[in-house]
Amino acid sequence: MTYLDYFELTQEPFSNAPVSRFYYNSAQHSQALTRLMHAVSYMKGLSILVGDIGAGKTTLARRMLDSLPESEYEAALLVIIHSGITANWLLRRIALQLGVENPAQEKLALLSQLYQRLLQIYESGKKAVVLIDEAQMLETRELMEEFRGLLNLEVPERKLISFVFFGLPEIEKNLKLDPPLAQRVALRYKLEPFTAESTEAYIKHRLRLAGCPRMPFTPEALLAVHQRSGGTPRVINSICDNALFETFLAREQTIGDKLIQRIADNLGLVGSVPQQDAPQPKPAAAAANQSSRAGGNSKVDLAEIDRYLEGLGKL
Repeated sequence: MTYLDYFELTQEPFSNAPVSRFYYNSAQHSQALTRLMHAVSYMKGLSILVGDIGAGKTTLARRMLDSLPESEYEAALLVIIHSGITANWLLRRIALQLGVENPAQEKLALLSQLYQRLLQIYESGKKAVVLIDEAQMLETRELMEEFRGLLNLEVPERKLISFVFFGLPEIEKNLKLDPPLAQRVALRYKLEPFTAESTEAYIKHRLRLAGCPRMPFTPEALLAVHQRSGGTPRVINSICDNALFETFLAREQTIGDKLIQRIADNLGLVGSVPQQDAPQPKPAAAAANQSSRAGGNSKVDLAEIDRYLEGLGKL
């Protein structure tokens, strides 16, 4: 028997994988999505959504992509996994995502291809939108200038492409590398941590969708989850997943606040400030990012990044 069987669950309710079925439309996520959809609907150019680690930015990016009707939008989601990407690589990836076949290596030819493709999209009555996740990885002035250049592609009635950046607050610092681009930001929105009420509703929402027939967390436990997670969705998931498993091992029926406190201590969470938001060992892509900056001139294998992104598209 697994803990899923024990709690009569059909699937993991607190997985940190971005499962669209478990999307929780909190008040602020709803407001963020409404504003971002408005911005791309009117092709306002560049919009920014920022949030701290684990706030749900990637989940919201995927939700937005799913919410853009194919009949109205030519939309794509690009995940930036390395700060060492070049401007030419970025342009080629955007071109590929928007349907340019065999993007040219030479920049002027590539820009011409992309412009022609954007015109085709416009003439078909659709809008070209590219969502950029992990946008804080765009750390050079050269990259910022490329986005400004793309936003200059327009017809008399409107811009030919809109971008939405999703990332950590460092995005703001990167935008300042190219002040004219920073001035073109049409919308900014910040995801704040959940309130205690939102944390409780979020936990109940995920349990319900996973088929849980009863509420195993006591009211005191729910409050403790909020306090120790700081209202960060990713940390809430980690605490609750551990709580379900430990309760299964102990063959208990309810989850109390003492167990939540013990789990939070084991995870290294101090009060409402999760230690996992502090510097820590990073995944391979991020670790490579750090080493590339430390090494100065170490080259980035852009072909490997291409293969990784193609794999993400098959998930």
